[in-house]
Amino acid sequence: MPARKFANEENVMGRWPGSVLFYEVQVANYDDRTHLYTVKYKDGTELQLKENDMRSLSSFRFRKSSSSSGSPSRRSGSRSRSGSRSRSPGRPAKHKRRSSSQSRESRNAKKNTTVEPDLIPLKLYENNTNRYNGEPDITEVNYSSLKILQHERIDSEIVHLHPRKEEKKMEKMYAEERIFETPKTAGRLCMKTKELEFGGRTGAFFMIFLMPTAVFYLLLMCKQKDPSVLNFPPPIPAFDSLWETRVFGVFLLWFFLQALFYLLPIGKVVEGTPLLNGIKLAYRINGFYALLLTTVALGICLCFEMELYYLYSHFLQFAISATVFSVILSIYLYVRSLKSSEEELSPGGNSGNIIYDFFMGRELNPRIGNFDLKYFCELRPGLIGWVVINFSMLLTEMKVHHQSMPSLSMMLVNSFQLLYVVDALWNEEAILTTMDITHDGFGFMLAFGDLVWVPFLYSLQAFYLVNHPYEVSWPTASAILTLNLLGYYIFRGANSQKNAFRRNPKNPKLAHLKVIPTATGKNLLVSGWWGLVRHPNYLGDILMALAWSLPCGFNHILPYFYVIYFIGLLIHREARDERQCKKKYGLAWEKYCQRVPYRIFPYVY
Repeated sequence: MPARKFANEENVMGRWPGSVLFYEVQVANYDDRTHLYTVKYKDGTELQLKENDMRSLSSFRFRKSSSSSGSPSRRSGSRSRSGSRSRSPGRPAKHKRRSSSQSRESRNAKKNTTVEPDLIPLKLYENNTNRYNGEPDITEVNYSSLKILQHERIDSEIVHLHPRKEEKKMEKMYAEERIFETPKTAGRLCMKTKELEFGGRTGAFFMIFLMPTAVFYLLLMCKQKDPSVLNFPPPIPAFDSLWETRVFGVFLLWFFLQALFYLLPIGKVVEGTPLLNGIKLAYRINGFYALLLTTVALGICLCFEMELYYLYSHFLQFAISATVFSVILSIYLYVRSLKSSEEELSPGGNSGNIIYDFFMGRELNPRIGNFDLKYFCELRPGLIGWVVINFSMLLTEMKVHHQSMPSLSMMLVNSFQLLYVVDALWNEEAILTTMDITHDGFGFMLAFGDLVWVPFLYSLQAFYLVNHPYEVSWPTASAILTLNLLGYYIFRGANSQKNAFRRNPKNPKLAHLKVIPTATGKNLLVSGWWGLVRHPNYLGDILMALAWSLPCGFNHILPYFYVIYFIGLLIHREARDERQCKKKYGLAWEKYCQRVPYRIFPYVY
């Protein structure tokens, strides 16, 4: 094993990735396995550097880039075409020339002059396109800030390791006013997970059992005549009635039908965010087409008089079948992750503990060929299944209560949640920048959440209304509709503004937005929806969740489980976002939090 050269908390000079510039950094730690140093810049940015990209302070000669000697004309050595030995204004006359000893003393004095280098100062800018020169998508490291450095080089100090060659090279770049393209992200290995979520190993162990228990408990309560939470425990059905092979076969048929729709060569192919090795995976965007094809298949089933009441009458068995499948899938994902390379692992599920990594997901993007398992499960079988379950509950309500048309409450729940799913599939590309795709591995948490939690608990309101109908007046329905539309307006407006800025920050329609530049090159929006609160999309989500529960009335708290759970989920996710962004953006994130103090609810939280 090679010997370590730099100690923790030692101040050294580190090369800014993708450039020839060195800045003073402090060594935070060293990974003996990957042989990478984690260093911290003065603005709080933390990056991983190789040892050959670091130098001791004693090996540098510091100078001010604003000195006259930094001018390209002073170092060119060129003469006039007429052959006259023209003298530079800064060059002394012959009779005033200094002696060689004086020149040496002057040079030595300059050499001993130490100037403290610093990174680019953070300022609040309008969304000026001249200050942004990079890809709008989220990347681990983006170097568009070099353009800002170019315009402010007189006020900043630059340090060079080999001054003669590299100074000439940099001076030529400044003279030609070159605009740099975004370099590729330097490849690096995934470090061991040190900050554990959800209560660490113990919390992950209990979550594996508590999540299925919560699903079965809520479904059993919904079928009771009095679904009060005080009636605990609910009557447990016979063990033999909980499992039916035919139901499991129907679930497998549904899963593989959605997989077939996913593999169809329809829809555009886009690239995701860069991985640790700099590679961008390709994703086919055809979720909305899958929803349309599912609707056609559902219509064909109804034409052949297939009863969707079967889904309602075997609802608990379907939930158990989905749970068994998610457990089998999670075991497969963990076993295959043991053969994955380090750069393919998730930064949040690589702790070395079997239970924790099984729960969080060890591999970031498990794929079978071009079939991305996590991306497929995120939107297809669970989300589209949610719509199918709601529709079957609507038909079941009409059948059980002998109605010619569904109740107003059922129509509100179905229409609100259908709008949400259609919006998610129509804007499918936006999911590629979410934490689920970019940070979380694919393990039991996401597998169970996508295949069981979403379709069987998010449809809880429709399932509740079948057994406990509730009449809603038209004025009340209008108020609930207004609340849902308000939530959707905030949710879609905030997400559209964010996605448009990521795709093209030079868009003239976004020129009025104010941003805070970061050391990574990615700008933080501090106006528009994102100047109201730090997560305006979460605010819209919560308002919609409340509107979905209100049509069920106020007789029981059970149909409000979703909005209560969702508030807790989003607050927890917001806290995870805060930690990740503070670590990534450093001082810029602190300035952003000062400018936008409220997290989700304006003037409240």
